[in-house]
Amino acid sequence: MYIRTEPLRVETLTVEISGLPTALQGTKLVQMSDFHYGPHQLPTKLLERAIAICNEAEPDLVLLTGDFVTYAPDPIHEPVKYFQQLQSRAGIYAVLGNHDMYYPESKPEVMAALTEIGIKVLWNEVAYPLGSQLALVGMPDFWSREFNPAPVMDRIATDIPRIVLSHQPDSAQVLREWRVDLQLSGHIHGGQICLPKIGPLLLWVNLLLKNVFKSIYSVFPWLIKHWEWAEGFHQVGSNYLYVNRGLGTYWPGRLFCPPDVTVITLVQRH
Repeated sequence: MYIRTEPLRVETLTVEISGLPTALQGTKLVQMSDFHYGPHQLPTKLLERAIAICNEAEPDLVLLTGDFVTYAPDPIHEPVKYFQQLQSRAGIYAVLGNHDMYYPESKPEVMAALTEIGIKVLWNEVAYPLGSQLALVGMPDFWSREFNPAPVMDRIATDIPRIVLSHQPDSAQVLREWRVDLQLSGHIHGGQICLPKIGPLLLWVNLLLKNVFKSIYSVFPWLIKHWEWAEGFHQVGSNYLYVNRGLGTYWPGRLFCPPDVTVITLVQRH
């Protein structure tokens, strides 16, 4: 029996990019995140529907922002059977999440399974799938010791627009040091339990820990710092961040927080 989820929702977003080449006006991206493929966490029918929606959008790029599995890496071999159905004009790119590195053997197994079906996993890398005038950057997970944006970001000319894939939205605080026209993240699942007019329940738990139990909060540096970025589009300094609610879930499930596929259209900023 699967953990309770909600009907899949398609989110659409138009993002203005300074210096976007005219040839890339109207470029369409599809983002999916946080699959957590494994027992009870992602119904196969939901994954199939998400892939169908992605293909119907006829994207230029498909971008997958991590947490393909939850604990053991071997479940990755099931969703890749469905990922092979993904269609994209210029390719499919991915980054790993914290769960994709849960065990020492997780990273190589997950990366190998994705690479084998033609999905390019970016790990401190820059790619140019749409040409030299738009960079696509993929970062290791924010909690990884290998998260080190400086050598990657510094090699991109400052006049080149760039999209950054980084699983955890907290990384946006660090990435403020560089130009980021659009950061795509996931990780938080939108909070999973969201109350009308109140928002993610875990936001209030986080505030309680931060403001009342400060000593506990300081001991666990991996706690999410920016619950206000649990989902949706945000400005972080002069940069922009979009956080996908993901497809998979944890106990106790989702409430007023549907899984989503996000279709993003890039336009020139005037």
